[in-house]
Amino acid sequence: MAEAHQAVAFQFTVTPDGIDLQLSREVLKHIYLSGVTSWKKRAIRFKNGVLTGVYPASPSSWLIVVIAIMSTMYARIDPSRGMIDRIKTSLPVSEFMTVQTQMVLSAILFATGLWLSFIFLLRYILKALLSYHSWIFESHGKMSFSTKIWLSLVKLLSGRRPLLYSFQASLPRLPVPSIDDTIRRYLESVRPLLDDEQYKQMETVANDFKKDPAPKFQKHLKLKSWWATNYVSDWWEEYIYLRGRDPIMVNSNFYTMVSRHLHVAYLLQCNHKALRMLALGIVPMCSFQYERMFNTTRIPGIETDFVQHLKDRKHLVVYHRGRFFKVWLYYGGRHLWPSELELQFQRILDDKSEPQPGELKLPSLTAGNRVPWARARLKYFTEGINQASLEAIETAAFFLTLDDEAHGYDPENIRSLDLYAKSLLHGKCYDRWFDKSFTLIVYKNGKIGVNTEHSWADSPIIGHIIFQDHCLKIQLALFKKAADKHQNMYRLAMTGAGIDRHLFCLYIVSKVMGIDSPFLKQVLSEPWRLSTSQTPQQQLNLIDIQKFPKYVGAGGGFGPVADDGYGVSYIIVGENLITFHISSKFSSPETDSFRFGQNIRQAMLDIRALFNLKEKM
Repeated sequence: MAEAHQAVAFQFTVTPDGIDLQLSREVLKHIYLSGVTSWKKRAIRFKNGVLTGVYPASPSSWLIVVIAIMSTMYARIDPSRGMIDRIKTSLPVSEFMTVQTQMVLSAILFATGLWLSFIFLLRYILKALLSYHSWIFESHGKMSFSTKIWLSLVKLLSGRRPLLYSFQASLPRLPVPSIDDTIRRYLESVRPLLDDEQYKQMETVANDFKKDPAPKFQKHLKLKSWWATNYVSDWWEEYIYLRGRDPIMVNSNFYTMVSRHLHVAYLLQCNHKALRMLALGIVPMCSFQYERMFNTTRIPGIETDFVQHLKDRKHLVVYHRGRFFKVWLYYGGRHLWPSELELQFQRILDDKSEPQPGELKLPSLTAGNRVPWARARLKYFTEGINQASLEAIETAAFFLTLDDEAHGYDPENIRSLDLYAKSLLHGKCYDRWFDKSFTLIVYKNGKIGVNTEHSWADSPIIGHIIFQDHCLKIQLALFKKAADKHQNMYRLAMTGAGIDRHLFCLYIVSKVMGIDSPFLKQVLSEPWRLSTSQTPQQQLNLIDIQKFPKYVGAGGGFGPVADDGYGVSYIIVGENLITFHISSKFSSPETDSFRFGQNIRQAMLDIRALFNLKEKM
């Protein structure tokens, strides 16, 4: 691995006259400034941690409560009903303080306890308010009176300027749906896919499961939900992602086409926990996954992988023409300016040196099956330069690939986005480090994109729609009915009443208890020939996409789940644009991504014609 600069803080030599010690003032200065920067970071994190820890209150509200209690004492009013006096008599060092000091300290302790009680009360009320889900099922533009009251209370209790993690302690637990509701919705979802005989058989197996052993499994899930805020997330991460032994390239990782350059400032905001809270309108959403966006790597194992997350890293790793470079993000106790980073990247681009033996295709280890990669890591990367190089990669803030190819949207080339997506999804298989939380890819024409390892972050809300045939009046009514049904299903999933996560957790409990369930085994072994997901745009409302349409990205996608299936990511961008990312395997003669995309395009035109038909009716 190449480094731009190496320095030694001091040198010494042993002579007959003694030890000759030589210090480098410049390097010692950098060491000092680096320490100052580290303490500044800790101070900022501590400050934001305090602001988050006391939210929805604020440190200034503590001062107000203390002043109010002190004022009542000087007015000879005791709002504590004798508690301040009891605190005063219980002070361990009261004999070393005057009576007035004891009284002031006791009042401050009482005010602090009152203030903390107020915070816990507000959080409990917010938790109860955020457990209200009726608003999500109401028609757009129509708000019930109860929802208006709920909305006002949430706004009132939400505080001002919340940070990224401010609402984490106020979010309600993920509810466990009832067995009856989950099985009923599952049977409804598979009814159009099964013939009468298959459906009757599935219904019989489901009813047998509902009688026994489903109640036993459900009790264990409810027990887990009492002490875990999300009874799904840890099992989903471990069993769906980390225990998978197949390659994560294409099968797990997904890609994103980025519309504008990423900034180091975003990394700093994440590290300082100073980003704005993620919310659906005014309803806060869980922000836990932001914690592992940077400084995170998936480490391979023989039976299962694990996610390694480090608190603070000062470098990134760059891959260009088969060579690895370690680039520092700090110098002299400060963050490097974009122009300084650009200079380092230009030096890398101008470097004509050839890769070292074994360096060119080293990242391909992360593209293959997990077990061979884990064994190779244990055998060849536990000492010497191999260990140091791998450690530099795995401890980097993120991985950057400077790609020699040019990609992006070209109006004159109908397949330009296809090639762009393929490059982001897998590249050459040896020019992305698929284990890093994300690999930022910069092409020679300035276009950029991201390949993301999936285990550290949940996938977006799942949904799919398939349309066929021509425009008829009856089809418009059926389309509306299907849309309403789909809308109700995804709203149930958003409120914790989805199907697959509940059935998945019941299956995990059955395996732990050693009880086989034919129903769960059949449900979870079904192949998903069409895997769909949505990539939301403008989650943080950083820019008005109506005013600046050139900053709109095409979103991202992922690989197919089944060998003879499709992976479809759809992105609704504002009111005027929908993009689709379609993937399939060349090995299947039954799939063709381009053909499928053309069919989707025609279906969208047919849908538009349906609404035009309504205007003529």
